[in-house]
Amino acid sequence: MANMANAPMSGATPPGFTLRPARHEDIPAIIALMDAIDVVFGNVVLTLDIEDIASEWRNLNTETDTWVVVAPDGALAAYGLLNDEGLGQFVADGYVHPQWRGQGLGALLLRLTETRARELVDAAPTGARVTLLNSVLAEDDAACALLETENYTLTRVFWRMRLEMTEPPPAPEWPSGVRVRPFERGHDERAVYEVVESAFSDHWGHTPVSFEEWRARMERYSTDPSLWFLVETDGGSLVSVALCRMRPEQGWIRTIATIREWRRRGLARALLFQCFGAFWERGQRFVGLGVDSQSLTGAAHLYESVGMEVEMRVATYEKELRSGENLVVRSLEA
Repeated sequence: MANMANAPMSGATPPGFTLRPARHEDIPAIIALMDAIDVVFGNVVLTLDIEDIASEWRNLNTETDTWVVVAPDGALAAYGLLNDEGLGQFVADGYVHPQWRGQGLGALLLRLTETRARELVDAAPTGARVTLLNSVLAEDDAACALLETENYTLTRVFWRMRLEMTEPPPAPEWPSGVRVRPFERGHDERAVYEVVESAFSDHWGHTPVSFEEWRARMERYSTDPSLWFLVETDGGSLVSVALCRMRPEQGWIRTIATIREWRRRGLARALLFQCFGAFWERGQRFVGLGVDSQSLTGAAHLYESVGMEVEMRVATYEKELRSGENLVVRSLEA
């Protein structure tokens, strides 16, 4: 989540600060910076590991698409990056250490990411609308004001939700005609990918990824097959999946996906209780996930209905860099 400094959009590197591309050895300091932001805003700290950051860098050029700002005392004061998501959508992220707010560093990152995105506009598909997304903590009034001053428009609010379990969760109730089973490495990757891509084609802002890219992304995280749940019909067709992982501070549901034809039958609810039960058995009493609060499929309402609560709100702003045909998901088509 970006955390911009509350200063005018000067776009210049403040005196005494040094700007350069990010390096692998910066990752621990980048993680500490993100944790410090969460602490200041009262969020539950979900400390990333080195691989989390490194995986973000694999599909971009760190020399041209990442930036760190080093403070006069040598500490890392700010960090930003720009991702080309494809189909004319760019996503910027920027973080300013709370100690260095008010120095113009957020404005600097905003200028750098937008300038770089504009350099890449011509690489977008011919005739496609090109946009730049930038997300900030919704309660960070200064960051929101900075984006609005620079003609960004608030388009979405995402939630990080959390459940605290004080007793064993209810057993899942499965509709007739389906069964649940664990993921089998080396056998199920393609089918899981196809379900996820199909389901997320109804997710706001989704851009398709290739099977190879998706598999590489998944393999960057330690996959415990007993925490990946697959729902298939009696005929063997995969229709819904839940992909989870253990984090030090909580269980994390990375993905819940159900193909359109099988929605509204209780599969997602049953999968949630399947995940909750698995975490409970491992001694984990907290479970988290991220969701679009205005989900086109109503996912946010489902999570609230099973007792999950919002612990953090992230405001996503958008700026149009080129008009054209919108190739990115913005509505649920019939």
